[in-house]
Amino acid sequence: SFFRSLQTLFVSHSLSSLVLLPLYLYKKNKMGHDELSFLEHVIAGGGAGIVEILVMYPTDVLKTRFQLATGSARPNLVQTVKTMLAQDGVAIFYRGIVAPIFSEAPKRAVKFSSNEYYRKLFADKNGKLDFWRYFGAGASAGMTEAVVNCPFEVVKVRMQAPESKTLYKNTFQCAAKLVGQEGPLAIYKGFEPQLWRNAFWNGPYFAIGPILKEKLGAKSKVSTALAGMVAGAIATLFNTPLDVVKSRMQNQKLGQNKYNWAFPSLVTVLKEEGLVACYKGLGMRLLRLGPGGGIMLVTFDAISDWIRQVKNKRKHINQP
Repeated sequence: SFFRSLQTLFVSHSLSSLVLLPLYLYKKNKMGHDELSFLEHVIAGGGAGIVEILVMYPTDVLKTRFQLATGSARPNLVQTVKTMLAQDGVAIFYRGIVAPIFSEAPKRAVKFSSNEYYRKLFADKNGKLDFWRYFGAGASAGMTEAVVNCPFEVVKVRMQAPESKTLYKNTFQCAAKLVGQEGPLAIYKGFEPQLWRNAFWNGPYFAIGPILKEKLGAKSKVSTALAGMVAGAIATLFNTPLDVVKSRMQNQKLGQNKYNWAFPSLVTVLKEEGLVACYKGLGMRLLRLGPGGGIMLVTFDAISDWIRQVKNKRKHINQP
């Protein structure tokens, strides 16, 4: 079918990108002290992502709860928080956090490193990038990231769902039961909508962010945070409908097949619940991915700058 062909295209694109990425990074390691190696990208990207998770994760739990509420249900934020606190305490807002923390270093490393690779690939003959070249590089990086992150995302969504308390004791048992009961391919449920979701978030984020940083003054940490917040918020508006479909698809248990492909599933949500349902969880996503984008960029820049300073000091020490 048309949608299966699209999925095959995107899977092939993403897997080929993972093959090409190490070759680029090997070459990049030869380029001098101002460039970050693969391991340094892991440290900077992973560190930035973990800081963002620890600060913003409760909003992600709430976002998933809202998105999984089907039909005419319109969860109220205040009442939802009160109910969750009364029934399970503060810990419920960190349920499933192990999965994204475990995925953070490889996911962020792939995202930032592959974005650098794709920027080189998409640049014109003078090495310059306009908005659409930035967009293409970012979207490609997001699709590559989905290959690494999808299994962790499935486990996270399962752990965040309201019924998870009666199904899974912890993240590791959730992963084991998922594979044992539904098969090894279950960890890639929702992969196709996640490809689209990532493309439509990373594209705008990595296109708008650098342009705003340049306009606002790239040397200022405040302007860097502001650029990240604005880019993250705009990107969130683009991809929230796909995130709704992804969450519902990944939470489908064995034998449940209501949501199968991204865009047909969007049509189903529109017909049954209306346009507003396609943006369930938008407030929580904006709250997380707006400020979270700023936190991530500032932390990534700070760690990267620290790594470069250490390398430059070593360079001077080793000079005769």
